[in-house]
Amino acid sequence: MTLDLAKYEAQAGEAVKLYWGNREAALAKQVESGNRDAGSRGAVTAGKNMDGFLAIAQSLVEANGLALADICVQKRVLTLPGFFRPTKLWDMLVMYRGELVAALEFKSQVGPSFGNNFNNRCEEAIGTAHDLWTAYREGAFGDDAPRPFLGWIMLLEDCDESNSPVKDKEPHFPVDPEFKGASYAIRYDLLCKRLVQEGLYTSAAFLMSPRDAANDGRYRQLSDLASLRTFVTEFAGHIAAVAARQ
Repeated sequence: MTLDLAKYEAQAGEAVKLYWGNREAALAKQVESGNRDAGSRGAVTAGKNMDGFLAIAQSLVEANGLALADICVQKRVLTLPGFFRPTKLWDMLVMYRGELVAALEFKSQVGPSFGNNFNNRCEEAIGTAHDLWTAYREGAFGDDAPRPFLGWIMLLEDCDESNSPVKDKEPHFPVDPEFKGASYAIRYDLLCKRLVQEGLYTSAAFLMSPRDAANDGRYRQLSDLASLRTFVTEFAGHIAAVAARQ
């Protein structure tokens, strides 16, 4: 089976430029209106920052045999049932002939506050996956439904704060050695790798990009397992396998 990776590298560069460009535009608009959110929250509340990565996923679906799939990106069609909670709103769903093919999340974080946000992202990613797979086990997506692709992509600001060693309090028991002194960048990479190794996500990608990448779209990755190439290859393979069953 020959997979089409839809020139993802070029698309990723454009996605990064769009991400930073949208953030800058959102903040500028808030300044002009005199209604700027506290800190950099305005760039987040404006939304649409990760649309370039959704476009990559859409290209992969269309290029690998499911051009007629329903690619859901509008809020009104992004809800799936859960097990521990009634519903969950996803960032992107791929549906084909009534089958849930894929559920994807696209997240990002910029400084200066990395600590609390990192923990929140971890808890959200772990809880979301556990909820979906339990609902799947209980037949929420149909009797004998094929296992969907579950994907998570994280883009982190590449800066001194995200790359600096972090100290943890250990009043009772020692922290996992791999986390000791690890920066938030390394911690996110570990999170993505472990999400996959523990079967919570089919694939998870971690990218880092500096604020000035709005002009050139540059980004970097820390490991092969959590790389964008691994993600798009596995996603394309899943799409092609679904198409082959039809």
